[in-house]
Amino acid sequence: MSTVLIVDDDQILQMALTRRLKTQGFEVINALSGQEALTLLSRQPADVVVSDVVMPEMSGFEFCHQLRSRPGGDIIPFIFLSSQGDVDNRVKGHLIGADDYLVKPFHAKELIAKVKGAIARSQRLYEAMTQSRPPAPSTPPPLPLTPAEEKVFWEVVQGFTNKQIGEHLFISPRTVQTHLSNMLAKLKLENRSQLVRFAFEQGYQPPKESEA
Repeated sequence: MSTVLIVDDDQILQMALTRRLKTQGFEVINALSGQEALTLLSRQPADVVVSDVVMPEMSGFEFCHQLRSRPGGDIIPFIFLSSQGDVDNRVKGHLIGADDYLVKPFHAKELIAKVKGAIARSQRLYEAMTQSRPPAPSTPPPLPLTPAEEKVFWEVVQGFTNKQIGEHLFISPRTVQTHLSNMLAKLKLENRSQLVRFAFEQGYQPPKESEA
């Protein structure tokens, strides 16, 4: 049974979403704030996170940022659910690390579909990474990246967060995110998960100096 973590200070919405998700066979855990959600996740893993943006004490953006900075937190599917539907907020949500952004008011069927889709993509990626496959029949073509972008590429493929990559390469997390955005655009990919899958499926292997 897949577990969904709902993070929202609106308890009425929490109850409504919990009821709908449970009818679809999901286990649901709830948090009223980002800090409470981080505490819950340290004790109980979730297969997908659905979070509001505007919350007291810690915004959804800060919550997502802190989650993505945690070991293992970078691969949990994350969906924002917010009344702030302008382009700037949607872009900010994706740049911070969200996989999707749903604007209130919304239809419960759409949210359920996004939750199912996020979990399915995560499971496919996990299966692809754990299955043994024969080596690629030929050497993959050179990556269309700058030297700096290629260094970040190998770090992302190995599962490091922006903060960790910044520490490894002596650059700021913001610079890491800029390189990541440029890479995704050049490779016509949408997020980190797709980037990891691309590297695996195309047979790209980190150079020896990146593995040290």
